[in-house]
Amino acid sequence: MTVEVRELKPGEFSLAEKLWEEYRDQKADTATERIFGVFEDGHLAATARHTVHPDGVEMDCVFASESYRGKGYARKAVEALLAACDSEQIFIHSTLVLIPFYKTFGFVPIPEDKLPRTIRERFLFCFGEMVGCNVCPMVRLF
Repeated sequence: MTVEVRELKPGEFSLAEKLWEEYRDQKADTATERIFGVFEDGHLAATARHTVHPDGVEMDCVFASESYRGKGYARKAVEALLAACDSEQIFIHSTLVLIPFYKTFGFVPIPEDKLPRTIRERFLFCFGEMVGCNVCPMVRLF
């Protein structure tokens, strides 16, 4: 078994979109995003996405396909993204159960109103109560 961790080229974004069919059917945008992936024997197993918004940077789509879970691949994808972004301030919307996972990377919970507007607006359906939607805003500071 060979494992490769790297940033996907824009021409490979369709691989991530295929994987994300299992994860809320997300789409990729080569103009504003970078995607980091873990490949097992040439198959994309996990991702972490870096998106530049007009007023901040967000990490999302941290996801490992069910058949590849339990191997630490999501962690490897996040590590690759964070290494490539050096000391960049990055915001996330963590599910409540994953707060301890993201804390291991230096993310800390913040109030909703501390999220950049365009990142916060992605969760308008929560009506200002992200906890009620099982979500906690977090940021990685340096």
